[in-house]
Amino acid sequence: MTTSELWGRAEADRYDGEETEMSSAAVLGPTVDFLAELAGDGRALEFAVGTGRVAVPLRERGVPVAGIEFSEHMAAVLRRKADEQTLPVVIGDMATATVPGEFALVYLVYNTISNLLTQDEQVECFRNAARHLRPGGRFVIELGVPPLRLLPPGQVAVPFDVSAGHLGFDTFDLVEQILVSHHLTRDGEDGRYRRDASRHRYAWPAELDLMARIAGLALERRVADWDGSPFTQDAAKHISVWRKPE
Repeated sequence: MTTSELWGRAEADRYDGEETEMSSAAVLGPTVDFLAELAGDGRALEFAVGTGRVAVPLRERGVPVAGIEFSEHMAAVLRRKADEQTLPVVIGDMATATVPGEFALVYLVYNTISNLLTQDEQVECFRNAARHLRPGGRFVIELGVPPLRLLPPGQVAVPFDVSAGHLGFDTFDLVEQILVSHHLTRDGEDGRYRRDASRHRYAWPAELDLMARIAGLALERRVADWDGSPFTQDAAKHISVWRKPE
Protein backbone atom coordinates (compact mmCIF):
# COMPACT_ATOMS: atom_id res chain seq x y z
CA MET A 1 0.00 0.00 0.00
CA THR A 2 1.36 3.39 -0.94
CA THR A 3 1.98 6.05 1.68
CA SER A 4 0.06 8.57 -0.45
CA GLU A 5 -2.83 10.18 1.38
CA LEU A 6 -6.15 9.26 -0.22
CA TRP A 7 -8.29 12.14 -1.45
CA GLY A 8 -11.92 11.71 -0.44
CA ARG A 9 -15.17 12.81 -2.05
CA ALA A 10 -15.26 16.25 -0.44
CA GLU A 11 -11.71 17.12 -1.56
CA ALA A 12 -12.40 15.82 -5.08
CA ASP A 13 -15.66 17.74 -5.46
CA ARG A 14 -14.08 21.08 -4.56
CA TYR A 15 -10.70 20.54 -6.23
CA ASP A 16 -11.47 22.17 -9.58
CA GLY A 17 -13.18 25.13 -7.95
CA GLU A 18 -10.15 25.84 -5.79
CA GLU A 19 -7.63 25.42 -8.62
CA THR A 20 -9.00 27.97 -11.07
CA GLU A 21 -5.63 29.65 -11.57
CA MET A 22 -3.93 26.34 -12.35
CA SER A 23 -6.75 25.56 -14.79
CA SER A 24 -6.46 28.89 -16.61
CA ALA A 25 -5.38 29.21 -20.22
CA ALA A 26 -2.26 31.06 -19.07
CA VAL A 27 -1.10 27.98 -17.16
CA LEU A 28 -2.55 25.16 -19.24
CA GLY A 29 -1.57 26.58 -22.62
CA PRO A 30 2.22 26.29 -22.14
CA THR A 31 1.79 23.03 -20.20
CA VAL A 32 -0.15 21.30 -22.96
CA ASP A 33 2.15 22.73 -25.65
CA PHE A 34 5.20 21.33 -23.86
CA LEU A 35 3.69 17.88 -23.32
CA ALA A 36 2.14 17.59 -26.79
CA GLU A 37 5.48 18.32 -28.43
CA LEU A 38 7.16 15.56 -26.42
CA ALA A 39 4.37 13.06 -27.11
CA GLY A 40 4.50 13.69 -30.85
CA ASP A 41 2.40 11.05 -32.58
CA GLY A 42 2.60 8.70 -29.57
CA ARG A 43 0.48 8.00 -26.51
CA ALA A 44 0.79 9.81 -23.17
CA LEU A 45 0.25 8.46 -19.65
CA GLU A 46 -0.39 10.74 -16.69
CA PHE A 47 0.48 9.45 -13.22
CA ALA A 48 -1.91 10.88 -10.58
CA VAL A 49 -4.25 12.12 -13.31
CA GLY A 50 -6.70 13.51 -10.75
CA THR A 51 -9.70 15.33 -12.20
CA GLY A 52 -8.06 15.60 -15.63
CA ARG A 53 -6.93 19.22 -15.35
CA VAL A 54 -4.07 18.53 -17.80
CA ALA A 55 -5.09 15.20 -19.34
CA VAL A 56 -8.40 16.41 -20.76
CA PRO A 57 -7.01 19.41 -22.71
CA LEU A 58 -4.04 17.30 -23.84
CA ARG A 59 -6.48 14.72 -25.19
CA GLU A 60 -8.44 17.51 -26.89
CA ARG A 61 -5.18 18.52 -28.54
CA GLY A 62 -5.22 15.11 -30.25
CA VAL A 63 -2.78 13.20 -28.01
CA PRO A 64 -4.14 9.81 -26.86
CA VAL A 65 -3.98 9.97 -23.06
CA ALA A 66 -4.45 7.38 -20.30
CA GLY A 67 -4.15 7.86 -16.57
CA ILE A 68 -3.40 6.23 -13.24
CA GLU A 69 -5.21 7.66 -10.20
CA PHE A 70 -5.18 6.57 -6.56
CA SER A 71 -8.50 8.23 -5.62
CA GLU A 72 -11.71 6.85 -7.10
CA HIS A 73 -13.39 10.13 -6.13
CA MET A 74 -10.94 12.22 -8.16
CA ALA A 75 -11.39 9.85 -11.11
CA ALA A 76 -15.18 10.20 -10.79
CA VAL A 77 -14.84 13.96 -11.31
CA LEU A 78 -12.72 13.29 -14.41
CA ARG A 79 -15.48 11.01 -15.70
CA ARG A 80 -17.81 14.03 -15.87
CA LYS A 81 -15.44 15.46 -18.50
CA ALA A 82 -14.36 12.40 -20.52
CA ASP A 83 -15.58 8.82 -20.73
CA GLU A 84 -13.47 5.68 -20.34
CA GLN A 85 -13.05 5.17 -24.07
CA THR A 86 -11.83 8.73 -24.55
CA LEU A 87 -9.50 8.79 -21.54
CA PRO A 88 -9.02 5.41 -19.82
CA VAL A 89 -8.00 5.46 -16.16
CA VAL A 90 -6.58 2.69 -13.97
CA ILE A 91 -7.32 3.07 -10.26
CA GLY A 92 -4.14 2.35 -8.33
CA ASP A 93 -0.80 3.48 -6.95
CA MET A 94 1.36 5.34 -9.47
CA ALA A 95 4.45 3.53 -8.19
CA THR A 96 3.11 0.08 -9.08
CA ALA A 97 -0.11 0.22 -11.16
CA THR A 98 0.24 -0.52 -14.86
CA VAL A 99 -1.58 0.42 -18.06
CA PRO A 100 -1.42 -1.81 -21.16
CA GLY A 101 0.83 -0.82 -24.04
CA GLU A 102 3.81 1.47 -24.52
CA PHE A 103 3.88 5.26 -24.28
CA ALA A 104 5.94 8.02 -25.84
CA LEU A 105 5.42 10.15 -22.74
CA VAL A 106 4.76 9.58 -19.04
CA TYR A 107 4.29 12.70 -16.94
CA LEU A 108 3.62 13.90 -13.40
CA VAL A 109 2.54 17.51 -12.83
CA TYR A 110 1.95 19.93 -9.95
CA ASN A 111 4.26 18.30 -7.37
CA THR A 112 2.40 14.98 -7.33
CA ILE A 113 5.50 12.79 -7.00
CA SER A 114 5.84 14.35 -3.53
CA ASN A 115 2.64 12.53 -2.53
CA LEU A 116 4.82 9.42 -2.25
CA LEU A 117 6.29 9.85 1.22
CA THR A 118 9.35 7.59 1.02
CA GLN A 119 12.40 7.60 -1.19
CA ASP A 120 11.85 3.94 -2.05
CA GLU A 121 8.37 4.68 -3.40
CA GLN A 122 9.62 7.62 -5.43
CA VAL A 123 12.30 5.38 -6.95
CA GLU A 124 9.60 2.82 -7.79
CA CYS A 125 7.61 5.59 -9.47
CA PHE A 126 10.56 6.24 -11.79
CA ARG A 127 10.87 2.53 -12.46
CA ASN A 128 7.17 2.31 -13.22
CA ALA A 129 7.48 5.19 -15.66
CA ALA A 130 10.40 3.47 -17.38
CA ARG A 131 8.36 0.24 -17.68
CA HIS A 132 5.64 2.10 -19.56
CA LEU A 133 7.92 4.06 -21.91
CA ARG A 134 8.80 2.93 -25.38
CA PRO A 135 12.49 3.23 -26.37
CA GLY A 136 13.26 6.93 -26.76
CA GLY A 137 10.23 7.91 -24.66
CA ARG A 138 10.30 10.66 -22.04
CA PHE A 139 9.35 10.97 -18.38
CA VAL A 140 8.42 14.50 -17.26
CA ILE A 141 8.02 15.81 -13.71
CA GLU A 142 6.92 19.24 -12.50
CA LEU A 143 8.13 19.78 -8.94
CA GLY A 144 8.88 22.67 -6.62
CA VAL A 145 12.41 23.32 -5.42
CA PRO A 146 12.43 23.01 -1.61
CA PRO A 147 12.49 26.61 -0.27
CA LEU A 148 14.90 25.79 2.53
CA ARG A 149 16.93 28.94 1.96
CA LEU A 150 13.96 30.84 3.40
CA LEU A 151 14.33 29.06 6.75
CA PRO A 152 16.44 30.97 9.31
CA PRO A 153 17.98 28.89 12.11
CA GLY A 154 15.30 27.49 14.38
CA GLN A 155 12.39 28.22 12.02
CA VAL A 156 10.44 25.37 10.42
CA ALA A 157 7.59 27.23 8.63
CA VAL A 158 7.46 29.12 5.33
CA PRO A 159 4.31 30.92 4.05
CA PHE A 160 3.51 30.45 0.36
CA ASP A 161 0.18 32.27 0.06
CA VAL A 162 -1.29 35.08 2.14
CA SER A 163 -4.46 36.39 0.52
CA ALA A 164 -7.99 37.43 1.45
CA GLY A 165 -9.44 33.96 1.00
CA HIS A 166 -6.51 31.72 1.82
CA LEU A 167 -3.51 31.38 4.11
CA GLY A 168 -1.01 28.69 3.16
CA PHE A 169 2.27 27.73 4.80
CA ASP A 170 4.60 24.74 4.80
CA THR A 171 6.31 23.22 7.82
CA PHE A 172 9.45 21.13 7.35
CA ASP A 173 10.94 18.02 8.92
CA LEU A 174 14.51 18.44 7.68
CA VAL A 175 15.61 14.98 8.80
CA GLU A 176 12.87 12.97 7.05
CA GLN A 177 12.50 15.39 4.08
CA ILE A 178 8.80 15.76 4.84
CA LEU A 179 6.89 18.98 4.46
CA VAL A 180 3.32 19.53 5.57
CA SER A 181 1.26 22.03 3.57
CA HIS A 182 -1.24 23.79 5.81
CA HIS A 183 -4.24 25.60 4.34
CA LEU A 184 -6.74 27.94 5.96
CA THR A 185 -9.39 28.61 3.32
CA ARG A 186 -12.36 30.97 3.65
CA ASP A 187 -15.39 28.68 3.43
CA GLY A 188 -18.56 30.60 2.62
CA GLU A 189 -19.61 34.17 3.29
CA ASP A 190 -19.87 33.95 7.08
CA GLY A 191 -16.16 34.45 7.72
CA ARG A 192 -15.41 30.85 8.70
CA TYR A 193 -12.21 29.18 7.56
CA ARG A 194 -11.66 25.52 6.72
CA ARG A 195 -8.38 23.99 7.80
CA ASP A 196 -6.65 21.30 5.71
CA ALA A 197 -3.19 19.80 5.70
CA SER A 198 -1.31 17.37 3.47
CA ARG A 199 2.08 15.65 3.78
CA HIS A 200 4.70 15.55 1.04
CA ARG A 201 8.24 14.24 0.62
CA TYR A 202 10.39 16.90 -0.99
CA ALA A 203 13.38 16.03 -3.15
CA TRP A 204 16.10 18.02 -4.85
CA PRO A 205 16.57 17.87 -8.63
CA ALA A 206 19.86 16.00 -8.18
CA GLU A 207 18.12 13.32 -6.11
CA LEU A 208 15.55 12.86 -8.87
CA ASP A 209 18.36 12.52 -11.42
CA LEU A 210 19.77 9.65 -9.37
CA MET A 211 16.32 8.03 -9.19
CA ALA A 212 16.12 8.34 -12.96
CA ARG A 213 19.53 6.71 -13.37
CA ILE A 214 18.42 3.80 -11.17
CA ALA A 215 15.43 3.38 -13.49
CA GLY A 216 17.60 3.47 -16.60
CA LEU A 217 16.66 7.01 -17.67
CA ALA A 218 18.93 9.96 -18.46
CA LEU A 219 18.31 13.68 -17.96
CA GLU A 220 17.59 15.37 -21.29
CA ARG A 221 16.37 18.81 -20.23
CA ARG A 222 15.53 20.90 -17.16
CA VAL A 223 13.74 24.25 -17.28
CA ALA A 224 12.15 26.55 -14.73
CA ASP A 225 8.64 26.51 -16.18
CA TRP A 226 6.51 25.15 -19.01
CA ASP A 227 7.44 28.12 -21.19
CA GLY A 228 11.02 26.84 -21.33
CA SER A 229 12.58 29.59 -19.21
CA PRO A 230 16.08 28.68 -17.96
CA PHE A 231 16.46 26.81 -14.70
CA THR A 232 18.63 28.84 -12.31
CA GLN A 233 19.55 28.79 -8.65
CA ASP A 234 16.63 31.13 -7.97
CA ALA A 235 13.97 28.98 -9.69
CA ALA A 236 11.02 28.09 -7.46
CA LYS A 237 10.28 24.90 -9.41
CA HIS A 238 11.56 22.82 -12.29
CA ILE A 239 10.23 20.87 -15.25
CA SER A 240 12.58 17.94 -15.80
CA VAL A 241 12.64 15.59 -18.77
CA TRP A 242 14.37 12.21 -18.66
CA ARG A 243 14.71 9.97 -21.70
CA LYS A 244 14.70 6.21 -22.05
CA PRO A 245 17.51 4.95 -24.30
CA GLU A 246 16.58 3.61 -27.72
